[in-house]
Amino acid sequence: MSTIEPWLREILRCPVTQQELVDGTGPDGQAELQAREADADGVRRAYRIEDGIPVLLAEEARIIQD
Repeated sequence: MSTIEPWLREILRCPVTQQELVDGTGPDGQAELQAREADADGVRRAYRIEDGIPVLLAEEARIIQD
């Protein structure tokens, strides 16, 4: 689970699709934020969290194929 403050979690959105981000775990076992749903192409994005700060850069997102 991430250490992001609840008030901040409520306003964070995927910078590509504007979808809500939910807590997830990456393949390396680290916490990340994941788009709740896939976009029209069936792609979801996941964003790593570094030192409690989400890295919401589209070019650094991990792609999750649904």
